[in-house]
Amino acid sequence: MHSNAHGTIPVLYIVVPCYNEEDVLPESISRLSSVMRQLMKDRSIAKDSAILLVDDGSKDGTWALIRQYFHPNSFVRGLKLAHNAGHQNALFSGLMHAKDHADIAISIDADLQDDVNVIPEMIKKYDEGCDVVYGVRKKRTTDSFFKRFTAQGFYRLMKITGADIVYNHADFRLTSKRVLEQLSLYEERNLFLRGIIPMIGFQSTKVYYDRSERFAGESKYPLKKMLAFALDGITSLSVIPIRYITFIGLAMFFISLIASLYSFVRDMMGHTVIGWTSLMTSIWLIGGIQLICLGIIGEYIGKIYKEVKRRPKYHLEAILEKPSNG
Repeated sequence: MHSNAHGTIPVLYIVVPCYNEEDVLPESISRLSSVMRQLMKDRSIAKDSAILLVDDGSKDGTWALIRQYFHPNSFVRGLKLAHNAGHQNALFSGLMHAKDHADIAISIDADLQDDVNVIPEMIKKYDEGCDVVYGVRKKRTTDSFFKRFTAQGFYRLMKITGADIVYNHADFRLTSKRVLEQLSLYEERNLFLRGIIPMIGFQSTKVYYDRSERFAGESKYPLKKMLAFALDGITSLSVIPIRYITFIGLAMFFISLIASLYSFVRDMMGHTVIGWTSLMTSIWLIGGIQLICLGIIGEYIGKIYKEVKRRPKYHLEAILEKPSNG
């Protein structure tokens, strides 16, 4: 007989954001369904558990595939967003749907790079009393040197700017119903879930796994999107970059005082010709710093602009949901 710290067999929803994933989706559904069947056989999850596929406004046959699998596969459920709302918003929509149907939700990308075989271990940690279980990569051997270097730099930068995120963790995690209820209270439009979840609190732990190569299709995070995502994460979670601008301004003020004193001493000594190179270098340096600072301030102003309009994060076009057996 299955027992846990919560006293009941939990209903699990595996939330899978999908954007143009028709090449990999059949294999994803197959592997996840296999895990679900084993978990049900072990009485680790309840019979109403499901795989929730969220179509984030795909332009290929992703939604047609979800509809195709909906009836023959008892696990498959579907959400279709009316337009491409972005990975974080698509994931959020799935988690909010899962909140009303499940006791726990596990988020995982459709590309099969995260190891579905650690899902039973995640549920075991939940059974032991954890509300959040982070899937964490053991190492980055499958990444190129550039991606590994930039990823490590990103995590270090997030720590420096005061964001509490889990190192080498993306969006592969288990969250309990009460964590999802608290997450629903976060009304911000600039979502960065891997930074918000640790802010909620509750007991958490980690499970470690080896990340695989993408099974099929193309990465949905080229360098441009990765940089934009990193910038969104930093400016969504912390105001420390703004404070750094103040410190830079103070530092430049003191440097200018020293330069003024130096010029005054040179003048008193009769050396009135100031070096052209040092002057031009100073102008370009200060000009560059000012532009960088204006850019950072502009990022925050842009986010304020989006927040005050309070537009919906996403629009649901269709829902595929089966009646409860309970």
